[in-house]
Amino acid sequence: MDIFDKLTSAAKDFFIEPEEGKPAPAPTTPPTAQYGAAAQPGAPAAAGSAAVPGASLPPTQAEQRHLDHIAGLLAGDGKDFSAYVKMVKSMASSGLTGPLLYQTAFNAFAAVNGATVPALLSSAGQFEQALATDHEKVLARHREKMGESAAPGAAASAAVQLAAQEKKLAAELADLTQQVQAKQQQLLQTQQQLAEELQKTQSALASYELANSAALAELQAHRKAAASFLNAGGAAK
Repeated sequence: MDIFDKLTSAAKDFFIEPEEGKPAPAPTTPPTAQYGAAAQPGAPAAAGSAAVPGASLPPTQAEQRHLDHIAGLLAGDGKDFSAYVKMVKSMASSGLTGPLLYQTAFNAFAAVNGATVPALLSSAGQFEQALATDHEKVLARHREKMGESAAPGAAASAAVQLAAQEKKLAAELADLTQQVQAKQQQLLQTQQQLAEELQKTQSALASYELANSAALAELQAHRKAAASFLNAGGAAK
């Protein structure tokens, strides 16, 4: 039957190394990615699979670095749960699903390396623990970078340094703002005092002008009268 031919081919492609000096046979099933690793950019989607929006976009540099890191955590020795999952994915492309898929993959896997179910599941637990431990380490480093925690003797991260600089500049700006507000208040007071002083000066000048004008007018009137009367009296003598 075709399905068993495909399974046999998948198992051979998975386990059998090409002989030295001979090219490896072309795989009859699409290559599967390392367990937990990202699919290669540009790889065609499996037939019949629904298109995932954004799936064709290549990962960013940071995303690829993280994917490579996770793939490194899940890379085993070829006899562990990670290798078994690769076998499951390889056989799944032949049309197997459900219990038959996992049991057939295990039978082929165990036939090559003598794996047992308890050892295989224990290996899966070790990978899960490795991911959990790494996750805690990454979170701890993230908290340090964000300034939420600090390791004894560790240098401050760039984010912590920038946050401190931001706080310092904000305090300086607040101080300068208070100084500007104080200077503005002083300026308003000075302008008000100047306006009052100018008004008093103008009032004083107006008062002087009035007094000077009145005195001059009176002096001129008396001078005119005196000149008139005195000159007239002198002439009469």
